[in-house]
Amino acid sequence: MNTNRPIVIYLQKIVNKIRIHLSHRPFLYAFIGSVGVVLIWRGLWIIADDMYIPGWLSLVFGLIISGMTGIFVSMFIGDKIIISGIKEEKRIEEKTEDEIKEEEVSLIEIKDDLEEIKKDILEYKK
Repeated sequence: MNTNRPIVIYLQKIVNKIRIHLSHRPFLYAFIGSVGVVLIWRGLWIIADDMYIPGWLSLVFGLIISGMTGIFVSMFIGDKIIISGIKEEKRIEEKTEDEIKEEEVSLIEIKDDLEEIKKDILEYKK
């Protein structure tokens, strides 16, 4: 039996409450998150300096770690850019007003279809 399980569950509940609370305040959420990221980087930087790790070695390790975890591409390019490139879609500033309106109409139709499916499912459950 794992004696740490109740502690982990309790901490997860606290984290979820904080995330829910902060999700209603995106600016505060972004600020607190950015402070956390900066402090992590600062801590890693100081540790690397204390261990006399040269800059080129930090770069190599960083590229290997971020490349192997898939973070490098998704962080610096982004999933949307990759997907739009694969689909050969235009960037938003390249699209004409008619194309944007057409996409908006398509999204409205999809939303209506989802609402209809949702009603069908609710009727089926009864």
